[in-house]
Amino acid sequence: MARFQRSTVPRLLYTLYSTKTAPSSSSSPTASLLLGNFEVRQFSAGSAARAKDDKDPWWKESMERLRNIGISAHIDSGKTTLTERVLYYTGRIHEIHEVRGRDGVGAKMDSMDLEREKGITIQSAATYCTWKDYQINIIDTPGHVDFTIEVERALRVLDGAILVLCSVGGVQSQSITVDRQMRRYQVPRLAFINKLDRMGADPWKVLNQARSKLRHHAAAVQVPIGLEENFKGLVDLVQQKAYYFHGSSGEKVVAEEVPADMEAIVAEKRRELIEMVSEVDDKLAEAFLNDEPVSPADLEEAVRRATIAQKFVPVFMGSAFKNKGVQPLLDGVLSYLPCPIEVSNYALDQTKNEEKVMLPGTPEGPLVALAFKLEEGRFGQLTYLRVYEGVVRKGDFIVNVNTGKKIKVPRLVRMHSNEMEDIQEAHAGQIVAVFGVDCASGDTFTNGSVKYTMTSMNVPEPVMSLAVQPVSKDSGGQFSKALNRFQREDPTFRVGLDAESGQTIISGMGELHLDIYVERIRREYKVDATVGKPRVNFRETITQRAEFDYLHKKQSGGQGQYGRVCGYVEPLPPGSPIKFEFENMIVGQAIPSNFIPAIEKGFREAANSGSLIGHPVENIRIVITDGASHAVDSSELAFKLASIYAFRQCYSAARPVILEPIMLVELKVPTEFQGTVAGDINKRKGVIVGNDQDGDDSIITANVPLNNMFGYSTSLRSMTQGKGEFTMEYKEHLPVPQDVQMQLVNNYKANKGAE
Repeated sequence: MARFQRSTVPRLLYTLYSTKTAPSSSSSPTASLLLGNFEVRQFSAGSAARAKDDKDPWWKESMERLRNIGISAHIDSGKTTLTERVLYYTGRIHEIHEVRGRDGVGAKMDSMDLEREKGITIQSAATYCTWKDYQINIIDTPGHVDFTIEVERALRVLDGAILVLCSVGGVQSQSITVDRQMRRYQVPRLAFINKLDRMGADPWKVLNQARSKLRHHAAAVQVPIGLEENFKGLVDLVQQKAYYFHGSSGEKVVAEEVPADMEAIVAEKRRELIEMVSEVDDKLAEAFLNDEPVSPADLEEAVRRATIAQKFVPVFMGSAFKNKGVQPLLDGVLSYLPCPIEVSNYALDQTKNEEKVMLPGTPEGPLVALAFKLEEGRFGQLTYLRVYEGVVRKGDFIVNVNTGKKIKVPRLVRMHSNEMEDIQEAHAGQIVAVFGVDCASGDTFTNGSVKYTMTSMNVPEPVMSLAVQPVSKDSGGQFSKALNRFQREDPTFRVGLDAESGQTIISGMGELHLDIYVERIRREYKVDATVGKPRVNFRETITQRAEFDYLHKKQSGGQGQYGRVCGYVEPLPPGSPIKFEFENMIVGQAIPSNFIPAIEKGFREAANSGSLIGHPVENIRIVITDGASHAVDSSELAFKLASIYAFRQCYSAARPVILEPIMLVELKVPTEFQGTVAGDINKRKGVIVGNDQDGDDSIITANVPLNNMFGYSTSLRSMTQGKGEFTMEYKEHLPVPQDVQMQLVNNYKANKGAE
């Protein structure tokens, strides 16, 4: 039961009872509010008013007992397995299933057929559970870099996260990416070193990697009792207790005294923990410098303060697969990760020129909620909402600030993977889903009293494209329906039309990303699609300044067309955040100001396809300095055409180059194959930037053009007898060598000529 201060109880009557099902809407005049696993009823308006006078408002206790966390990591570090155990120990599921389910069930959070077959997570899934009277909302995210947007949007709305690291693999490339995303959204985190039961497990090596590679100010809060097949339990350094996990699924946690043979290492590691925390926490530093004994409660509070301030990362250990160490990790989530009111969230006030506004995050304020993920469900569009402030009720009218539309909330649900539970209302800090609300990913909803928008997510640019078309002409409707839906769900998935060939082009974050979508079109919409050869998203840019002076003049009876534009194009400075800049530097009225937008539109249109290989032109600044117009014949169309032709006229003089996406590739291969693999990278015009030893493996880091990486997984397997593995992610666009540029331009001209 919830604990209330003694003084509060006489003034305010509460009925608290555990709710397993959603409460039915009561017709009585008493207001009821669903809070975590309790329903709180206020008996009269008078008692509510008296509660307001009291020191702690009525919602404070329930907000403090709420945690929103995400579980993210590199591929195959055990995220979904860990979530499965968490759900089992908290009583949300009654039996454990493995990710690559031999029993045909598969893990609860991997609800898509494709996920169960491939044994990977494709979509982040949300669920909630209760642990020691606290409610925890969990989002399990994918590990593959191709689904990076799923991690991005989950971290955008969460208050804390668990970074899972493999005790054998250590800090891998995707761990670094995920950690960077956590930093971007300022998410406090715990690290969990998993798989301590595996051969070669070395948690201290992983901890040192976290300090060096991730620049974490981290220390262990646990020490394992034995490793590999001798892994028996854990010693908690804060409480100084040993924990063992008994029972068929490790559900019985037995606390004992620290084993005598481990007292020395436990004392050393506890001192290291106190030292690391006192570096970033003044209160603990005082006790540490005065050589005072540090009590478990003081140490726990100091770790919590430092973790929430993002100055420290507590490191937990265990083996999710062997059911060891999950319950102490859950305790760590309650002890060290923030509740919604301890996190600063900001909104932008649209009425005050996007001024930053701090949201207190309480249920008493006006409603502010962010739609962070869309899914097409059986009953229409399902929109995941994170409520930042206020309360949203079923049947309420809410306003989409981005479109200005007023919408009614027809149905409000809490998600448990792909199952739903209807609820009547949700308050600040909760993650819920609504049906039948038409919106896009990243829209903000309010109750109409304020015009706030939440800051948007960082959406990476797609790097690879494929041409797709349905096999039969009759299925065109279903095909376009599928593409529209996926585009709305996933901001990194883009659909375009190739103007020259008339083909539908889909773009995404990598081969796996696009393969999964083509497969989903086949399964979910019963449309067989043929796929063209993968294409790389090249870009073009210019390397020097070039002048233009173009007169567009056409007379064919009746009103003619007349427009002259003069100026220059130049490259933007390196590292510029914008890709295209247009500046009007005309003095006087050589061109009437109402034609300037048409000129900019013309230049933007022309920059959509450069004349080298027809790809968009980036990092370009266009300055217009002079021009001429005609009193009768000038029009918006004339100036738009003049600017398109002017761009084409000066483009070749600006020494254009082709830019190609360069990928950061990390390879892990047995040392005996190192030479062969490195030679192959050089053949693919890659640049090796790092080479580390990790036991019997070599870890090679290289920057390789994406164009040379197609089908790489097959050739890596054959070079390393199937023992090598690699991950790659987009790094930047860089100019291609001169010979490659000539080849690309010639191919483009030949294809154009053939058409």
